[in-house]
Amino acid sequence: MISITLPDQSIRQFDHAVSVAEVAASIGAGLAKAALAGMVADKLVDTSYVIAQDATLAIITDKDAVGLDVIRHSTAHLLAHAVKELFPDAQVTIGPVIENGFYYDFSYKRPFTPDDLVTIEKKMAELARQDIPVIRRVLPRDEAVNYFKNMGEAYKAEIIESIPADQDVSLYTEGAFTDLCRGPHVPSTGKLKVFKLMKVAGAYWRGDSKNEMLTRIYGTAWTKKEDQEAYLQMLEEAEKRDHRKLGKLLDLFHMQEEAPGMVFWHPKGWTIWQQIEQYLRTVYADNGYQEIRCPMILDRSLWERSGHWENYKDSMFTTESEKHDFAIKPMNCPGHVQVFNSDLRSYRDLPLRYGEFGSCHRNESSGALHGIMRVRGFVQDDGHIFCTEDQIQKECLDFTRLLQKVYADFGFTEIIYKLSTRPEKRVGSDEVWDKSEKALADSLNACNVAWEELKGEGAFYGPKVEYSLKDAVGRVWQCGTIQVDFNMPERLDAEYIDETSSKQSPVMLHRAIVGSLERFIGILIENYTGALPLWLAPVQVVAMNVTENQAAYVSEVTKALKAAGIRVHADLRNEKISYKIREHSVQKVPYLLVLGDKEKEAGTITVRVRDGKGGGENLPTMSLNEFISRVKDEVTAKK
Repeated sequence: MISITLPDQSIRQFDHAVSVAEVAASIGAGLAKAALAGMVADKLVDTSYVIAQDATLAIITDKDAVGLDVIRHSTAHLLAHAVKELFPDAQVTIGPVIENGFYYDFSYKRPFTPDDLVTIEKKMAELARQDIPVIRRVLPRDEAVNYFKNMGEAYKAEIIESIPADQDVSLYTEGAFTDLCRGPHVPSTGKLKVFKLMKVAGAYWRGDSKNEMLTRIYGTAWTKKEDQEAYLQMLEEAEKRDHRKLGKLLDLFHMQEEAPGMVFWHPKGWTIWQQIEQYLRTVYADNGYQEIRCPMILDRSLWERSGHWENYKDSMFTTESEKHDFAIKPMNCPGHVQVFNSDLRSYRDLPLRYGEFGSCHRNESSGALHGIMRVRGFVQDDGHIFCTEDQIQKECLDFTRLLQKVYADFGFTEIIYKLSTRPEKRVGSDEVWDKSEKALADSLNACNVAWEELKGEGAFYGPKVEYSLKDAVGRVWQCGTIQVDFNMPERLDAEYIDETSSKQSPVMLHRAIVGSLERFIGILIENYTGALPLWLAPVQVVAMNVTENQAAYVSEVTKALKAAGIRVHADLRNEKISYKIREHSVQKVPYLLVLGDKEKEAGTITVRVRDGKGGGENLPTMSLNEFISRVKDEVTAKK
């Protein structure tokens, strides 16, 4: 007898090997119809998977999060099936699941067009309605290579040839279409009901610019129509918030071909930058960090010792001088170790906290660049804490609380916490890993936050916590991190003298709150649709005259506001006041001061405050001192 233990701990017994689908049917017709896949022990499998010995089993339906991944993976194959039906000469390459959907890359004599997407999506719906069974089979590697070569699918054959010769590969067939895949997939195409093709883009085969340019088709798929509609609505809202469009509209920055992946900051954009940097500088000073500055270019030998040259050199910009190889730094940590090493350190000096607004450069592929969100030249709010093993937990706890405060000041209160634990390939003893992972977990628990463990996703040198914030439209942005590192201090000969006068390597905590300032500013722009809080707004107040008669009064008011530390602009143009108000409202200025004869004679101001709808409303007439107090209070409160 074979015993199958279900999630509710009930047991079903069978006198023969049994498939996941058969177990589902034995439970009920409804579950059999809803089944998408199965989880046997910790392995996700097709419903056709046969269980031949005692096992635990969970039937996966569209109510399970992993069920959505199965649907999206299967929809990617449905896309490829439709393309082959419509364009038989197209070759299929790869089609993975991505966040909120999937994509598939194709080689064809011409790029696909938006009109093609409409036709392909209709064909996908037709194939889904046919409820075609999806059948899995396994072939030896070499046999699978020949199979796809005979089909004319050179890319699939190349993929399989990269698999070790002694391994079998799985193929999935639906109707006349067969694809290489690990699976699992839905049992039939009829399970795929809610999907939409989104866009086309170019993509190099295997991500290498030396290879052929393929056409990538992106799509999204969901279990329920209302979920897809909500997602599409979010995308529509995100389009309105695109930081690239708002950056141009608000005259904040621009980018150009002569400096790919680099940002030209305009005066207003640089003002935002300075507000963030000076705020973070104060945070550093108030929390025991010493600000340092390290060189941007370092000798190759240091990068070899740190391990970056071996593992990261393809992403580094390099140069040569006097027969020496140098690299422009892609990260700041090796430089911080050099500052630590510049003097004899005692355990009494620890923890030692360094912070730097470090300018870094990484040779990102051109296809990965995205406005100021993904660039080649960027500045990090980078920090490194040198401490003992016993100090890890407190430092991580203090950092988490600090990060929460900073995010709240920027208007982000919903934070997602993830703890990445030891990977299979790692340095350091299990004892040290146990201690470090526990310290990180305990620090999160002490903050009373829910967190998710990502098993095996830590760096080879230590575990880490990732902090992600959620913006106004529900998008998640991973910004902050704290990583425990036993490896680099030892590789770069960092040492301190302990209580017994012995030399020890310190633990190095890599930490960042906002990460790349460029990216964080892009997130802020999109979160607030360009209408930044008063304390961050590049222009906080615009003072406007109604006629020439009030020009001197506008100048007087402007001078007083500047003296109070308020970022103010005087608009004395010979334009109608309605035109000025409309123009500065489009520029999302928080406060507009309208100064006419009545205000001039009374020594008061009329204040128009920005609302959240792109317009504004007038406040009661007030004195200039009252207004200055209001602005200062709002800036102090980070509103």
